[in-house]
Amino acid sequence: MSQRDNVIKHGSENPFESMKQRFDQAAKIIGLDESDYNVLIAPQKTVIVNIPVTMDDGKVKVFEGFRVVHNANLGPSKGGIRYSMDVHLDEVKALAAWMTWKCAVVGIPYGGGKGGIKCDPKSMSKGELERLTRSYTDMMVDVFGPDKDIPAPDMGTGPQEMAWIMDEYSKLVGRSSPAVVTGKPIVLGGSLGRVEATGRGVMVSTRAALGKLGISPIGATCAVQGFGNVGSISAKLIAQQGLKIVAISDVSGAYYSAEGINVEEAIAYRDSNNGTLEGYKLGKITNAELLELDVTVLVPAAMEDQITEENASRIKAKIIVEGANGPTSASADHILNEKGIMVVPDILANAGGVTVSYFEWVQNRLGYYWTEERVYRRADRVMKTAFEGVYAASLKYNIPMRIAAYAVSIARVAEVEKLRGKFGL
Repeated sequence: MSQRDNVIKHGSENPFESMKQRFDQAAKIIGLDESDYNVLIAPQKTVIVNIPVTMDDGKVKVFEGFRVVHNANLGPSKGGIRYSMDVHLDEVKALAAWMTWKCAVVGIPYGGGKGGIKCDPKSMSKGELERLTRSYTDMMVDVFGPDKDIPAPDMGTGPQEMAWIMDEYSKLVGRSSPAVVTGKPIVLGGSLGRVEATGRGVMVSTRAALGKLGISPIGATCAVQGFGNVGSISAKLIAQQGLKIVAISDVSGAYYSAEGINVEEAIAYRDSNNGTLEGYKLGKITNAELLELDVTVLVPAAMEDQITEENASRIKAKIIVEGANGPTSASADHILNEKGIMVVPDILANAGGVTVSYFEWVQNRLGYYWTEERVYRRADRVMKTAFEGVYAASLKYNIPMRIAAYAVSIARVAEVEKLRGKFGL
């Protein structure tokens, strides 16, 4: 049995299996041969480490850490580092693969990688987190590098963790190396516009999708699941385009108003309320109910597998723009397609973040930094061009936008694989 024949197993809710199912469909459409298929489906490198850390009480605790380099054909691998108790290898492998396709679909010279540490950052002190981060960097010093593998923030990490990684890596290699990570504080070489980048890309994708369907943003409605960085900025920028945000949510639940939500007011409330919408003044519904609202645009910007085979038939939105990674399980795809819902997939819709991460890396290498306006202008152009390319592929092959995005990206990576001649000789 070939690797292609053995792809769809064990249930589609597994994130790596979901990625492989989409890959498999796109590979058949573009006629990817089996040799290329076998090379591109598998990660190039998987590193698992056990990280001993002295906790504040003097005891040593051991944390499991991962770094997966899925592909480095287009350039150094790129991808965030998650700190979460839910981190597991299949998730990291799936996220690394998604980063490969995400970088390829927007045409930036990066491969895909991802990392994670199984820990609960909210229960750890700043000192414990610093020791954990520096120890992880020590163990990954041969993996990381500005020309090899470039981490970034993800769930449970942020600019402070990136600053620690940059500092520790710089000490280990004996020179200042700001380009080894992105998502750094501005004063340490971070890029203006990085915080807003992913949400801004979601907004650009939403605007482009509305245009293709001939829907005016003025008076259109939108529900946003997730109110962290991506969800809240997406909601704010989408509202500025004229859409009415009627529902938002976080872990405390979902909040609904048919008259529309003042997003900036909601952000201010969250920021003054320990980072949560708990107790917000609007009518409360469940996160599940938010997904099923009768809205023009639905932006799932929370966790993986929120839209599944179980609830996909009840989705009423005309457009889904995926702010999160993997919010729709592969088992739900055919249901959404049959309902005629345009899905702007994660590897396209939320690629604004990695695009501006690339800009940060470029600025670090140049030692010259751009204005926020220049960052936005260039990022918007990248996102618009990528959307048009994927939309054109969807028309050419008569396939959904998700599979078109995979087709575009897989074709690019496969072409580079062949041109570089990297098969073992």
